[in-house]
Amino acid sequence: MWAINVTDTRVLSGDSASMTALLAEREKAWKDAASTARAPHAGVVCLLAVLAALANPVQAQGQSPAAAVPSEQRETEATASPAAPQASSADAAPELGRDWVRVSRDAQDEPLAMQVAVVRYTGKAAGRQVAVDLVGAVHVGDAAYYAELNKLFEQYDALLYELVAPAGTVVDPQQFQKSRGPISALQNGMSSMLKLEHQLAKVDYTKPNFVHADMTPEQFQQSMRDRGESMLSTLFRLMGQGIAVQSKEAAEGKSTDLDLLMAMFAPDRARRLKVVFAEQMADLESLLGGLGGEKGSTLITERNKAAFVVLKRELDAGKSKVGVFYGAGHLPDMDERLRNEFSLQPEQVTWIDAWDLTE
Repeated sequence: MWAINVTDTRVLSGDSASMTALLAEREKAWKDAASTARAPHAGVVCLLAVLAALANPVQAQGQSPAAAVPSEQRETEATASPAAPQASSADAAPELGRDWVRVSRDAQDEPLAMQVAVVRYTGKAAGRQVAVDLVGAVHVGDAAYYAELNKLFEQYDALLYELVAPAGTVVDPQQFQKSRGPISALQNGMSSMLKLEHQLAKVDYTKPNFVHADMTPEQFQQSMRDRGESMLSTLFRLMGQGIAVQSKEAAEGKSTDLDLLMAMFAPDRARRLKVVFAEQMADLESLLGGLGGEKGSTLITERNKAAFVVLKRELDAGKSKVGVFYGAGHLPDMDERLRNEFSLQPEQVTWIDAWDLTE
């Protein structure tokens, strides 16, 4: 039932209008089958969505991560400022720090943009008032999104960033283009398919206030060995969680598989695909499952611990305004750590457009 008959003249013609008509004809059958059958790519959409919001490519020893020149700047719907960020009027205090990715919609419920949160936490550290911003990252996004971030980052005393790389790594904009790691390949393919830019090619990592706050490859690999993990097992774990989420959606009458298939044959394929991925990324908490928390994983738990060792060091050194720029998938765990380990409380949130879903 899921297959399209390749002998159908509408398929053989290669005409997009004919294919669209054929897909519309089969849509009801696909919907009926969605609750009992899963397409071969079930979970892959979720996996790619998580990788876009979670992991920067792991750099092998001796490699250099990439930086980029700043891109053109534009106004976003809400612009964050460490001095006085503009809080979203729709955000209630109890929800601050709970949601990190969302899809904004117009009055007709049509998607406008995928947005990522910047949440301000305040309190006292080393006997003085401090502000720590968790700046959510998606690792593939619009050029304007990264331009806005470059502007924002200039305002922090220290900007802590993620990248599994050797200590003292020199940021090289050309090296990223040569990276052949599995996560790099997936993210590069995703950015090309969705007509987006990659973070490591657009964020300016050369600024003097940038502070590396992540594990080295040796630390990362040792932690995985200690936990009995591997990158492959982690990817399969993520995919399995994605399949579970999609099964739950199917029971509710939703079908990511159908949405993805229809998007692949749409005239505005890149936009439609972005909408599919954005909807998945807006449900990061369900997708990430048990990867966070003390018993979580090297990918989130141990890297977050390493980042917050650096955060404490920077606060103890007298920094008062600190940004932590990490994949949005890391931030639910970081939110808990800021509350419990640093006694900081979320004060306000700003949402920044990462993907334009209208074009």
